[in-house]
Amino acid sequence: MTTKIHAVVDALGNPLRFVLTGGQCHDSVTGYEMLKQMDLTKKQVLADRAYDTNRILHLLKEQSATSVIPSKKNRRKPREWDKEIYKERHLIECFFNKVKNNRRLATRYDKLACTFRAFLSLASIMVWLA
Repeated sequence: MTTKIHAVVDALGNPLRFVLTGGQCHDSVTGYEMLKQMDLTKKQVLADRAYDTNRILHLLKEQSATSVIPSKKNRRKPREWDKEIYKERHLIECFFNKVKNNRRLATRYDKLACTFRAFLSLASIMVWLA
């Protein structure tokens, strides 16, 4: 069994929130729930193709947020997206790199999700302090 870490970071790469799910859970389901709880007014949301769903795009439009999400290959009418702004998505990848420098997070040794989540919280605090 695997565990996925879903995270939202700010423009500096500092974590704002994260959620743990089972490895079989699709990114867009958790992504929608996380974005729904945030105030995204006048913000840009950068995400990979997995988040290119009508449900997420509608939520971003409702909140007056700009979506910088490439279209999935199977989308009938590909949407336009800013490739230059999309390059900033590396910040989330850098966050995961910093967090997974902790061997305990890179390979989940913790049996309980609450223990794993607690250590992930500590690692996120260390990212904020660095």
